[in-house]
Amino acid sequence: MRSGGRSGGRVWDTLVVLKNRSAVVFIVIALAAAAGGALVARHLGRAPPTLQNGTVLPGGRDIAAFSLQDQDGRPFAQAQLRGAPSLLFFGFTHCPDVCPTTLALMAALQHAHVVPDLRVIFVTVDPGRDDTQTLHDYVRAFDSTMIGLRGEDAQLEGLLRSLGAVRLLQATPDGSYNVDHSATLYYIGADGRLASVFTPPFSLPALTADLRALASAGAP
Repeated sequence: MRSGGRSGGRVWDTLVVLKNRSAVVFIVIALAAAAGGALVARHLGRAPPTLQNGTVLPGGRDIAAFSLQDQDGRPFAQAQLRGAPSLLFFGFTHCPDVCPTTLALMAALQHAHVVPDLRVIFVTVDPGRDDTQTLHDYVRAFDSTMIGLRGEDAQLEGLLRSLGAVRLLQATPDGSYNVDHSATLYYIGADGRLASVFTPPFSLPALTADLRALASAGAP
């Protein structure tokens, strides 16, 4: 009887140990699952928003160094893109339709304060005709705070290439020329990196919703 009791005790002790181990294993698995779920949720929380008019560039993209001048003749370089978000557009003052329409839209977005401290920047791709005074008068017609930038052809190339923008001079029958160029809007975060690109056709409601989505998602 005593022998049988000792054997039964060992079996019971073994079952208790196995039960305790199972409980520990279960707890470890549960904790691991919870941690994994938290990581997945955190990852999903960082997922870029879906935009109506554009595409988010996860992590952003560096912009190459450049050296231009603003509408008042002051230097403007890549480092000055930092500190506040910017919406940048390439165009030229002789543009008959796309440029003035887009700049009016940019000014409306800035006035609506969709993104705090948003700057709107117009970069001319026609330095031959758009001197500093012409550029100054042009951007001021849209908004007193709009930034106009210009540079000679060699100065412009680095920025154009960095943002994936293009321009092409086209001769006209009257001996003058026109400029074909990218009509994209470039959203640059306060960190000075390209965060998103918007492609036409544009609308104020869609761009407003997109910029709010970027702000809600914690875009720079």
